[in-house]
Amino acid sequence: MPRFLILHGPNLQALGTREPEIYGRVTLDEVETRLRSLASELGCDVEFLQSAHEGVLIDSLYQARGRCDGVVFNPGGFTHTSVALRDAIAGAGLPTVEVHLSNPHSREAFRHTSLVAGVAAATVSGFGADSYLLALRGLVARLEAHGPLA
Repeated sequence: MPRFLILHGPNLQALGTREPEIYGRVTLDEVETRLRSLASELGCDVEFLQSAHEGVLIDSLYQARGRCDGVVFNPGGFTHTSVALRDAIAGAGLPTVEVHLSNPHSREAFRHTSLVAGVAAATVSGFGADSYLLALRGLVARLEAHGPLA
């Protein structure tokens, strides 16, 4: 059964209460419940990790090799600042979909540049909590079309 790592970066533990006018009122627990349900429907398995610590996120990307078929990753504010996360995505070698609840390009100028987009298989943004679901659907479709990594 295909397995996917769902990574949530800094501040995502506050979903539902942190700036709900931007990020919505859906909590992280609700996002994960929706993802588990979709994974069951799609015939795959998911595991989750949320951390505000860059090193923990980097370690989890490398630890997913050989165990997971891809990654759905919302790097939060690290999107715009972390060369180290960009390098870990590239180094882990797993297809990774960058996810954002809001559309970074419709926000402050500093959010317009993603350091991880260049090594991500795709980016899904602006659909609120559904961005995660669309990303998982995309990874499953990619796996069906191209097979697992060698």
